[in-house]
Amino acid sequence: MIVKLPTLGLVCPFPLVEAKAEMAKLNKGDGLEIEFDCTQATEAIPAWAAEEGYEVTNFEQIGDAKWTITVLK
Repeated sequence: MIVKLPTLGLVCPFPLVEAKAEMAKLNKGDGLEIEFDCTQATEAIPAWAAEEGYEVTNFEQIGDAKWTITVLK
C-alpha cells in the first residue's frame, strides 16, 4: 500500500515532521509518497530515510520547485 502525503506549501521542517508521523502509522512494506516544495527537504527526507533504513524507490522533481519522493518502510 502506498499512502500519499501532500505537504505542498509547508515550510521546512514540516514536510519531514509530517512524513515521520505518517510513516509511524504504516506497516512494514508499505510506502509513503511525499509531495513537497521545500528545498531543504530534498536533502532532509532522503537523509532521514537512510538513517531509518527505509528504501527510497522514487525521487523526482515534478515542477520548478516541487518534488515527489516515495519511501518504503
